[in-house]
Amino acid sequence: MSRSERSALVLAGLLATAGVAHFAAPKSFDATIPKALPGSPRAWTYGSGAVELALAAGIAMPRTRTAAARAAAAFFVGVFPANVQMAVDWQKRPRPYRTAALARLPLQVPLVLWARGVARNEEGR
Repeated sequence: MSRSERSALVLAGLLATAGVAHFAAPKSFDATIPKALPGSPRAWTYGSGAVELALAAGIAMPRTRTAAARAAAAFFVGVFPANVQMAVDWQKRPRPYRTAALARLPLQVPLVLWARGVARNEEGR
């Protein structure tokens, strides 16, 4: 297995794990949904979990990998406001929680770059 194939499958695994977590422990994700969004936080939690599972499946399949990886990059940009909301809402929580919430913010950059790299690698084949 090539390094680029392995990278794509690890990204797919990360997305699948996150997607399953949205359904297994939705309450923790509900708290990150910006209040400005219409509808219930649970609907957004389940919706984003379903999107992550779909992206994982798309990246895992070579035939759909490029499009799914591009969509994953856009998704990672799109969920950034939820991470900002979490950092704001958790300012009064104990330090480990605040630290975790703040640490999520810069993590979006490597995720976006990773997904874009997977798409580029697939295009070069």
